[in-house]
Amino acid sequence: MQQGFSRQEIKTLGLSSLGGTLEFYDFIIFVFFQSYFMTHFFPKELSQEWQLINTYGAFAAAYVARPFGGVIMAHFGDKFGRKNMFMLSIVLMVIPTFALALAPTFAQVGYFAPIFLVLVRLCQGIAIGGELPGAWVFVREHSPEHSKGAYIGLLTSNVVGGILLGAIVSIIMQLIFNEAELKEWAWRIPFALGGIFGIISVYLRRFLSETPIFKKMKESDLLEELPIKKVFSEHKKGIFISMLITWVLTACVVVLVLIVPNFAKSVLQIEPIINTCLQMGGILFMMIGCISTGALSDHFGISRVCKVFAIFWGVFSLLCFYELYSHKNLILYTLTYLIACYFAGIMNFTPLIMTECFPVQVRFSGISFSYNLAYAIAGAYIPVLLAQMHIMASKTNSILLQISGGIYLFIISIIAYICACLVAKKM
Repeated sequence: MQQGFSRQEIKTLGLSSLGGTLEFYDFIIFVFFQSYFMTHFFPKELSQEWQLINTYGAFAAAYVARPFGGVIMAHFGDKFGRKNMFMLSIVLMVIPTFALALAPTFAQVGYFAPIFLVLVRLCQGIAIGGELPGAWVFVREHSPEHSKGAYIGLLTSNVVGGILLGAIVSIIMQLIFNEAELKEWAWRIPFALGGIFGIISVYLRRFLSETPIFKKMKESDLLEELPIKKVFSEHKKGIFISMLITWVLTACVVVLVLIVPNFAKSVLQIEPIINTCLQMGGILFMMIGCISTGALSDHFGISRVCKVFAIFWGVFSLLCFYELYSHKNLILYTLTYLIACYFAGIMNFTPLIMTECFPVQVRFSGISFSYNLAYAIAGAYIPVLLAQMHIMASKTNSILLQISGGIYLFIISIIAYICACLVAKKM
């Protein structure tokens, strides 16, 4: 960056980021309290393994719904304005989050409980489908060309901060309530808080202004009648690259931040509060990584920095899984986990690359379709796949099976490197 942020830029970044933080908290808090859903929303006669798989299946349901919400909101965002859809996504998140706070259990309504749980997650998926693509487009179109990496890096970091907020709420709940109280009723409190956070977000975003780029398009009558049609007809390469790089983001967030800490707690017998602190450390390192990739890409180029982060992320992800399942050394696991999370800041190249793959007229639609479709595919299978890998890794002496999760992340790091090569000339 050549200059500091102006007051208007700080306002735009601050309100966009805070809103994203609070909405992502609503979407992700489910993971921190998944053990209570296992016991309350599924038959007790099911084995713990099947309860685990069903719970992560319900979590994954939200990813299936993301493309529907994303494409619809992006269509109207490209036609009627970024800010309007930015507001709508939060409103659509508040209602299902409050619903989880009041959700009936299996003991109360039988099989309607897991059905209700899946429906709520589907609604949350529709809402979040338009949130992050909308935020990336909104901030990118407010950012100076020489600072676009820093802008998007700060936004992405703060959205990841929504997961950190979830971890903080989780640890506070563990300090205030005992396990019996959490299991009985207190697990509902974080979801009620999430609904309140959503209302705050709606209020805050009223003070944002429409992007200058969209205003100019509207004044010049350059808006597309059917943006998604142009995306399909003229930007197939952009869709392909965007879906590949989104696969990278899903692995960073879903595997490293959301799933691995839950597995580490059982494998290494870590106290719940200590484990949550380690998870918070990983989230913080990822946030720093997002800021780093944004700032570095402004100076050295998107492609070069992405390649470097891809190599280190793949290596340390492998080492992390080795220390978790094979060596089972808590200190080395913690060290490799935190380093892997820092280089997982590579996820910031998802918006950096995607915002350059589509022209302004169809940017929201192109990003939203590619991102949400890829996330729906990857997000739907990753939780269940990792749960199966965890079960196998916990029961075998085969190093290959024990580090299978790390191998998955290493393969994804290769995909990130390929994406950097594909966009090298364009960037």
